[in-house]
Amino acid sequence: MAEELMQEELLEEVENQENKQDEKDLTDAERCLTFESGGLVMYMSTSYVIEIINDHSITALPMVPHYVKGIINLRGSILPVVDIRLLMDREAEEYTSKTCIIVLNIDSVPIGIIVDKVRQVIDIDTSEVQPIPLRNRQKLCNGMLTLDSGEVAMSFDAASLVQSSSTSEVV
Repeated sequence: MAEELMQEELLEEVENQENKQDEKDLTDAERCLTFESGGLVMYMSTSYVIEIINDHSITALPMVPHYVKGIINLRGSILPVVDIRLLMDREAEEYTSKTCIIVLNIDSVPIGIIVDKVRQVIDIDTSEVQPIPLRNRQKLCNGMLTLDSGEVAMSFDAASLVQSSSTSEVV
């Protein structure tokens, strides 16, 4: 009888530890949108993403940096649009049917980024994000991790996009 009571207590303790681990796993997980740009697989928190739009006309602006493609009128709001491939010093490529604009709200600053392809929304364990080695550093990337598929994904630093834009007087 005492042995059965000890086994029950042990089982309860194991279940409590598993529940605590599950809760920890949920708190370290962040919902992220994965996308491709300039040959890189990237991800960012969905908390920045407002919407994803395809085939929207962009009005070009004179005297702006080459990576600012122009502005769009999105339901009465004027948004600047940046091609992050060009901002990361990658080669320009022809836009395809998979090219789209991800509309973001970063610190109350609305901005659109052009990406080659949107992939999917996944849960990413933020404790698994590693720093990027110095020789592989990219503008706008602040971490990396290996996805379940074996691909390496770079963390898109949305906050630095707005900071670099405002210091360069782009937006």
